[in-house]
Amino acid sequence: MRKIKQGWPLVAASAATAVVCLGMGVTAQASSHREAPFITSAPKVDGTDFYMFRSYGDDAATDSVTLIANYDPLQASYGGPNYFELDPNAVYEIHIDNDGDAVEDLTFQFKFNNVFNVPAVPAGQDAEGNDVTTTVPLVNIGPTEAGDDNANLSVIQNYTVNLIRGDRRTGSASALTSSDGGSTFIKPMANIGNKSFPDYESYADQYMYSVNIPGCDTQGKLFAGQRKEGFVVNLGELFDLVNQNSADAPVAPGYARNAGRNILADKNITSLALQVPTSCLITGTDSPSIGGWTTASLPQAGVLNPNPQTPNTDSNTGSQVRGGPLSQVSRLGSPLVNEVVIGLDQKDRFNTSEPVDDPQFLQFVTNPSLPVLVTALFPAVQTPANPRSDLVSAFLTGLLLQDGDGNVVFSNQVGTGTPTPGEMLRLNTAVAPVALADQNSLGLLACDTSGFPNGRRPFDDIVDIELNAAEGAITADNPNSLQTCDVSSGTPTIVNEGNVVTDGALPNRAEYDSSFPYLQTPIPGSPNTAADDASTDDANDG
Repeated sequence: MRKIKQGWPLVAASAATAVVCLGMGVTAQASSHREAPFITSAPKVDGTDFYMFRSYGDDAATDSVTLIANYDPLQASYGGPNYFELDPNAVYEIHIDNDGDAVEDLTFQFKFNNVFNVPAVPAGQDAEGNDVTTTVPLVNIGPTEAGDDNANLSVIQNYTVNLIRGDRRTGSASALTSSDGGSTFIKPMANIGNKSFPDYESYADQYMYSVNIPGCDTQGKLFAGQRKEGFVVNLGELFDLVNQNSADAPVAPGYARNAGRNILADKNITSLALQVPTSCLITGTDSPSIGGWTTASLPQAGVLNPNPQTPNTDSNTGSQVRGGPLSQVSRLGSPLVNEVVIGLDQKDRFNTSEPVDDPQFLQFVTNPSLPVLVTALFPAVQTPANPRSDLVSAFLTGLLLQDGDGNVVFSNQVGTGTPTPGEMLRLNTAVAPVALADQNSLGLLACDTSGFPNGRRPFDDIVDIELNAAEGAITADNPNSLQTCDVSSGTPTIVNEGNVVTDGALPNRAEYDSSFPYLQTPIPGSPNTAADDASTDDANDG
């Protein structure tokens, strides 16, 4: 690999091209919401965001990595009466590569199951004078609080988590267990509203588990359930051909980063969150870096059942009968890759592929088309020259950043040899975590080495980072003179500070937690003012 004289600028490159494309009217919504034609029909297995970062704040002392895989996009908090459960037919997985071959070495596999307890209520008498009881139409029949036995819930979703070492389908699998030895965990019901859950935070907190992870001497943490959406984006204007408030280009201060344009502020999401001791993830290698991605898979065969039953007594009585080997239908590592890097004709193919097979998509990285289209929309924006070898490093092999004398300033390449090309999120676990109060939402573009694209934290403004990288902030010549972090002297230094391509949606530090699972309690479906208040909160400070 060639030496990188402009060090930090390259850091943001991987993700950056992604967002430039975001503004070009492709079929994505948000970070990875509805990113490919097929997945639009299966939201329960639509992976929306993947986070991987050194645990910080209240959990910093644990020397652990937090992994969060989000699914089921654009959840309106009032979206009843059946709300948001994950698919019992699906397998949800978080994969870790710790030796650089772009193949999973560890897989955390989640499987969900619906347990129905549909109550019947007295409903008078029939025409013959017989007493009648009728089952209720709702998922709950009364309020539920922490410590209750869930008797007022008509359905509970529980789940198991297996750690698989080696191949995800043929490797050795062992169950994660709770402190009392149980291997079945409960996913809390979605936040229906304040009457159903007078104290939803306490109710959900009881299902945040300390867990024994096979092969680890130290316990980790586990949670699966609804959270407040942490991704921020000015969705409408971006997809409407980058419709921004600027005469020539969406660049601050012509279009302020804190314009209060986060269209997802009133949405929830479903999170699969794990906190894993760092030593359990980097075993078998001298490299401190890991790669990670999340996938969802479904049985290949599926037919509609003309006579479905609910509750299902077994897997063949529901609305759809599924069987056969598993087929991957969703994939997400670095954010926005499928939406804005992969061509429309290859998006479904990317979702079914694995990182080791990514050389087939190489041309989308070396010769991206969408930055050219941005210049067509904004003639004042110069298109960085192709081929984009910087993007190959950032997307497919990891970053190796050097000063002007060839000394390595930063690397998140996985393994100790030449890494196999493969798209995934990469994290150098040796970089110390930064407390939420001190994080810069521009990550490495602001010389915050603990931020995206060195892993990804919830507070990282990946849209703005990727927009700047796409427009050349990480290239040697930086043709649009955008903010970046230069390491050529050996000391990371911010240059062109404030000249930032932006979508106008800025993360609000108050909207994130400083401890596991970091994403906040979901917005309740009732009262309606809860969502209204969330959508109008523009006190951003990224």
